[in-house]
Amino acid sequence: MTHVKAEIASQPDCWRQAAKLADAPGLPKHGERVAVVGCGTSWFMAKAYAGLRERAGHGETDAFQASEFPLERRYDRVVAITRSGTTTEVLDLLESLRGTCPTTVITADSGQPAAAVAAETIALDFADELAVVQTRFATTALALLRAHLGTDIENIACDAEVAVRIPLPVHPALAEQITFLGRGWTIGLAEEAALKCREAAGYWAEAYPAMDYRHGPIALAAPRRVVWAFGDIPPGLVDDVEATGASFVHSRYNGGYAALGAWRGGRAPLDPMADLVVAQRVAVLLATSQGLDPDRPPHLSRSVVLP
Repeated sequence: MTHVKAEIASQPDCWRQAAKLADAPGLPKHGERVAVVGCGTSWFMAKAYAGLRERAGHGETDAFQASEFPLERRYDRVVAITRSGTTTEVLDLLESLRGTCPTTVITADSGQPAAAVAAETIALDFADELAVVQTRFATTALALLRAHLGTDIENIACDAEVAVRIPLPVHPALAEQITFLGRGWTIGLAEEAALKCREAAGYWAEAYPAMDYRHGPIALAAPRRVVWAFGDIPPGLVDDVEATGASFVHSRYNGGYAALGAWRGGRAPLDPMADLVVAQRVAVLLATSQGLDPDRPPHLSRSVVLP
């Protein structure tokens, strides 16, 4: 088994462990104006959390790529998500904010520079990874942040236990392209799902807000292509996609996950974060079906460290 397959399968337990840290020092307080930053996968998790926090009424929350943070803005706290703790853009930003704004870093390695620069550190060392491609660290960081907002992580972890076993809705021999869609906080999950397919398998995958999909991107839809939606589905979208000959995938939709009802006993759809686990598994399958190593994709490294 590849490292990434084992790490994907371990996510339910990682999420449960993260939920125990929901009251860790350094997490945003109710009412604070907060910015969350990261690079790549971590940025997509930041976007998901920002959407959830504002929707829950906890305070204004923005998400930025670390390199694009607006230093002229003022926040009560900046939270940085970085698996390695060595990413150059994150370190540069934390250095810039030192002494001017409280900062918290969520990382898998508290022995790395980001922890030394940030005012507070939350270490998710139990979710660290051997694979270059991120899976469980990113979702565990989001599970921590969702638990801090009061979400019941146990129910989501149960969904993830289904997600690591359920029959996959996409077969490499039958699909040449996937477009992932989201609404609100799940836009970040859609973007992360597409990134996993590109990173692990060099596969053509894109991501868009679901309501914007019909404003141009639907031109990509065709037979042997897939449209996969996370969270709420805009009215009429399923019919519009199927009219193109593309396949529509959603954990609520009858044409989506094969045998979903049998796996879940007729329960409600998968939580979108658990649905992302299914997409991770698809990305790995897309890689291995081409004879690629999803643990070590070309041109990628565990951390981007610039001169």
